[in-house]
Amino acid sequence: MQAVATAELCKALEHALSQHFGVVRSIAKLERRPSPYRTSFALEELDLLLDDGTRLQLMFKDLGSQGLLAVARQAKPAFLYDPLREIETYRAILAPNRIGAATCYGAVIDPLLGRYWLFLEKVPGVELYQVGEFTTWQQVSRWLAVMHGRFAEDVKLLTGAAHLLIYDRDFYRLWVCRAQEFLRHGKALESRDVRRRFDRLTAGYDRVVERLVALPITFIHGEFYPSNVLIQETAAELRVCPVDWEMAAVGPGLIDLAALTAGRWTGEKRIALAMAYRAELVPNEGWPPAPEVFLAALDYCHLHLAVQWLGWASDWSPPPEHAQDWLFEALRLAEKLRL
Repeated sequence: MQAVATAELCKALEHALSQHFGVVRSIAKLERRPSPYRTSFALEELDLLLDDGTRLQLMFKDLGSQGLLAVARQAKPAFLYDPLREIETYRAILAPNRIGAATCYGAVIDPLLGRYWLFLEKVPGVELYQVGEFTTWQQVSRWLAVMHGRFAEDVKLLTGAAHLLIYDRDFYRLWVCRAQEFLRHGKALESRDVRRRFDRLTAGYDRVVERLVALPITFIHGEFYPSNVLIQETAAELRVCPVDWEMAAVGPGLIDLAALTAGRWTGEKRIALAMAYRAELVPNEGWPPAPEVFLAALDYCHLHLAVQWLGWASDWSPPPEHAQDWLFEALRLAEKLRL
């Protein structure tokens, strides 16, 4: 059963499209279907025929509480939920800067009815994790560095904009506290050696936090995993289009790079991706540092992501594209960083 009646959806779409195009538009025909790519919120694919003959393919995302899928409702930390974050990110940051993100055709914000709807371009691309050519991954890494550089000078203005998350000391400490709580109630720490190593990591986590807050900050996606990056190849260029900006934030650009380079890469290829990113950065006040220092900073960001997944929810496993042994990864990195 569809949560939003088609008549209500058409009315909202016509209003949004009229504002977007600057002239009154009406919908002659609308076809809708659930998107197979929905993860956290209800997501539909829309085929529209407008009164002037224009055909559009859109995505309709319901960011209201009623649109939150059952699996996400159980797993996603409540303190992260803000239906305005993704809407305002598209409207206030992505649309004006034209970085390749999906075109935003409009939104509905009605707190009284609990409606937070987003109408986006359906990008004809494939998810990055389906792309085998390593050169494409390197292009994405370079694109990411350019995006981060573009917003670095405006970060103070962005701090209060678009309901963005802020990666500060409290944010980092929150995740390690959640990880401690959840792991102590599970079976992951039954091994005395694992428990000892994890306790040592958490006891010295302030060192990790201080290294993280010392990194340059910018506007970040927050979940720049390959499943959240669409690649559209045209005759003229390669379009990199990140989707699902629900965790958009002000934080270290290396957090996004850590997400991009997470997973089962060989050390050589992970370094190659990192160096592609580093090579595209514009030097500023000692950043980027020497390669070995840069890679160590990236390791700290990988460690944060591992701890974040450990603290995401109790008795929960991440989706297949994010699944790995995050405790093992956290302990491996802690040993590598001599924590």
